[in-house]
Amino acid sequence: MKPVRRIAIVGTGTIGAGWATHYLARGFDVVATDPAPGAETALRAYVEAAWDAVTTLGLSPGASPDRLTFTADMRDAVAGADFVQENAPERPQFKVKLFAAIDDATPSDAIIASSTSGITMSVIQTACRHPERTVIGHPFNPPHLIPLVEVVGGRKTAPETIEAAMSFYASIGKRPIRLKKELPGHVANRLQAALYREVVYLIEQDVLDVAAADDAVSWGPGLRWGVMGPNLLWHLGGGEGGIRHFMDHLMGPMAEDMWPTLGHPQMTPELEQKIIDGVLHEADGRSIDELAAQRDAMLLALQAVRAPYERTGERTGERTGDALQTVRS
Repeated sequence: MKPVRRIAIVGTGTIGAGWATHYLARGFDVVATDPAPGAETALRAYVEAAWDAVTTLGLSPGASPDRLTFTADMRDAVAGADFVQENAPERPQFKVKLFAAIDDATPSDAIIASSTSGITMSVIQTACRHPERTVIGHPFNPPHLIPLVEVVGGRKTAPETIEAAMSFYASIGKRPIRLKKELPGHVANRLQAALYREVVYLIEQDVLDVAAADDAVSWGPGLRWGVMGPNLLWHLGGGEGGIRHFMDHLMGPMAEDMWPTLGHPQMTPELEQKIIDGVLHEADGRSIDELAAQRDAMLLALQAVRAPYERTGERTGERTGDALQTVRS
């Protein structure tokens, strides 16, 4: 992959704006495009509001909001890009046409990544003349604060493109994971969906209310998941015998006794309203902006706590710790 100096952001909603903020904080020139009225004003306001947070994480040399430019002309935006991050609406036919247009207008040695949360790259790249350089680079919201990026190619994506995307995301402080197969929704969203299905079922069955369900996650397993994934935590749960003891003596009974009882709720209008009422009661009058600010402050604090414990030499082959240090220098 050639050196990346100029990033094109296609689509500047919440995800695109978060990506733009992250790339600016990493010292890139960023050109953004979006046909929506008022898109440039909204994007610049987002970057300005988020800049304190990325400053806390640490800015790369040359980082500045002043390196952001905007154009309503998509072809102009991608014409000189070294890397494209697409964040358009989640409509398959729209994505297919958009990617074909981006592919046609972008330099042939640039990688084109999609932030799509559910559509596979094999679908998106259908009409591209150069599908080998297209790849999924799915972030987690907000992209300027959450390190995870899911990387997966389509049937026509070149292996070199996937490797280059993995290395690039790691080099800018992200935590990329490579998916070996395509699945609708990728991986992390499917994990969220599996958990939330059970949350909805428990609310439906009047086992607990909305606020208690949130507490059950955020003050219990959610705290542990913030420092280790479930597989490593089960290793600890096995005691001196570790994961082997857990699998032999605990996972079997759990799978046999509990898994069959997990629910399959029906999202009726009544259940939907029950959740809405519960969420608004839990929010207790706090605005979306106030809740987001609280979330972001805690995310920053958690990452600061985790930073000294990060290991180098991760599965990407990149020294992730060094990459993070570069980001913060």
